[in-house]
Order: sequence, then structure tokens, then C-alpha cells
Amino acid sequence: MKTVYVCQSCGHSTGRWVGKCIACDNWDTIVEEIAVKTGKRSISAPISMKALSDSEIIIPDRFLTGVEELDRVFGGGIVQGASILIGGEPGIGKSTLLLRIAANVVQLSSFECLYVSGEESLEQVSLRAKRLKINEPKIKLLSTVSLTDVVATIKENKSIKFLVIDSIQTMYDSRITSAPGTVTQVRTCAHELTILAKQYGISLLIVGHITKDGQIAGPKTLEHMVDTVLYFEGENSNQYRILRTIKNRFGPANEIGVFEMSEAGLVPVDNPSSLFLMAHDREVVGSAVFAGIEGSRPILMEVQALIAGTNMATPRRAVVGWDINRLAMIIAVLNARCKMFLHDKEVYLNIAGGLKIQEPSADLAVAASLISSVDSKKQLCLKMVITLLMILR
Repeated sequence: MKTVYVCQSCGHSTGRWVGKCIACDNWDTIVEEIAVKTGKRSISAPISMKALSDSEIIIPDRFLTGVEELDRVFGGGIVQGASILIGGEPGIGKSTLLLRIAANVVQLSSFECLYVSGEESLEQVSLRAKRLKINEPKIKLLSTVSLTDVVATIKENKSIKFLVIDSIQTMYDSRITSAPGTVTQVRTCAHELTILAKQYGISLLIVGHITKDGQIAGPKTLEHMVDTVLYFEGENSNQYRILRTIKNRFGPANEIGVFEMSEAGLVPVDNPSSLFLMAHDREVVGSAVFAGIEGSRPILMEVQALIAGTNMATPRRAVVGWDINRLAMIIAVLNARCKMFLHDKEVYLNIAGGLKIQEPSADLAVAASLISSVDSKKQLCLKMVITLLMILR
């Protein structure tokens, strides 16, 4: 029996244990696993090829979820036979969202849904369904961590066309001796489930845990296996949640859906711009409104900046919802071109509403908020803003 040491962050394997992975430079991620034996490759007959021009274009069937925000995120509805991966912080509402999606789908269609819970018991799932006022007989519950049980249940029930796995880190393949959640287990279980979904035309929704860095735990190949990758954004202390599409083979990426967590579950927000703009009765120093494009729709977002003096040798730069490296660049431009010396000032930047901005065009809004925070006079900043606009173009 041969053992290997596999990095749980990137999947790199080595013959001996090391404290730091040489592939991804992460510490304490090497775990001992049993090497999977591979048989000899059998030689089979060649498969006939087909020209691209002879291929027929088949538009995949979609079914709506009944929620406009969700249908926008999925690119117009869930594709039959697609595999979808959803990641987010613990307690942010992943299980609540999937249970609501399953209820809406079975109401609008004639097939059944199998909800596999590897983290919670059937009683806990039933309590959540009762709180959400969901009582659908076509939703079948299964509490197991065995991949074999899931595959056997799907093959015996041909009417199941919607499968929810909560979560992939709890699934266990008995053919592999490593513990659940390891790179080998996650990769193998995800591969088997995606193949099963393609063969039987089942729409597969998988919940994935995330690391402290905000990435989905497990090998990066997990995101390459699936057709769609969704991320939950937001804080547990805030009632608003943002569902963002990172990858979508059947629609546009970077689409967002905005929801509000309530007693009835996640409720879609009709006007997301109102969440990202703080109510003001007067002009506020250090605030700038940015009109950005998130996916296919424009959204107004507010950039808030605060500059304070400090006696520290290295002033602090804190950012929420934006890239801290781009903030350093904007501060350098202000120092070099606009004679705004911030080397002895602490800079705090926040995007209101918990949204994370990725657009490069937000640089001007950030610069305007910083300038407004330094000097609150209305007649100031016109020349500085014009100069910055010329530099940042």
C-alpha cells in the first residue's frame, strides 16, 4: 500500500511530507493519502469523428426557477443536465436558497427533486422547509454521505431530474481510502456526479465550502468540472446577499442577483441601487456615487472614503469591497500628480451595501471620494478631477 502526500489547496502530490507546498506556497496543507491504484490502459477501437460543419446546433432546454433574480444569474434559467457549484460563507443562506430553488422548480415542472444532505439530518432539513413554508411531495430527502447510495437512488428513480448535493466536501467514495473532504475524495465525487448528471439529463446543484481566503475548498479542478460557478457575497450581520456568477457555460458571467434574508428565506430585491446608496439629506464629505455595470444591468454604488492623521510610521490602508492594490495606485497618483500628500494619513475605503466592485472605471469615483475627504470645499477638486481623468484614461 503506497502513500502519497497531497496538498489540500492545489492538489499537488509529493512522496514525502513537507510543511510548505512547493506548488502554491501554502503552509500546513499537505495531508497523507493512500495512492489510488490505476490499472493498465486497454486498447480500444478508434471512435468515429464528425466534422464541425456536420454537427447540429441543439439549443439546451431550460426551466425557470420562478424568481427573476435567479433566472438572470443562471443566464435565463437552469439548463437541463447542467452542473452548478455554489460557494459561500457558513450561514450565508446556501441551503436556504437551494431548498427554495428546488420547491419552485418542482412546482413549475412535472419531475421530482432529490435533496441529498450530508451535513444535516432529515429533521433539520424538514424544520427549514417548514420555516420557509415549503411542503412539496415531489422533493425527496436523503441524508447520506455515501456516493454509492446517491448513484443507486438516481438509477432506481428515473423521474428525478433535479439533484442537490449539500455539500460536496461531505461526500465519500468507498473505493478511496482517504477521508471525506480531501482533494482525492472531492475530485472523484464531483467527477462521478457530473457524469451521472450528463447521462440522465439531471440538473445538478452542488454546495461547496470555502476557505478563509474566500475560495471554494478543494482542488481548482472542481470549478473546471462544472458548467456554472456561483459565489455568495455579503456578511452574516447584514441581511442582504449578493449571488454572483463567476463562470457560466450557458450564459454571461459576472451577473449578480440581490436578495434579502428574511423569515421567509431569501427574497429578491427589485431595486438593488437603493441598497448601495446611503440616504443623505445633505452633501456628505468623502462620498462619491459610481454608476457601474454588473453583468447586464447598471447599478448605482456609493464609494465612501475617510482620511485621518496618524503618528505611525506606516499608515494603515483598509479597504472593504475593492482591491487594496488599486487603492495604493490611486494614492500614488494623487501624491505625484495632484500634490495630495497622504504618506502620513490613514486611508479607509468602503463600498456601501457590501458589494464588491471589480470594474476598473471605479478608479475615478475612488479618487473623487478621497479628494472630497481631504478638502470638503465645493469649489475645490475640479482641476484635480480633470487631471485624474486624463491620467486614468
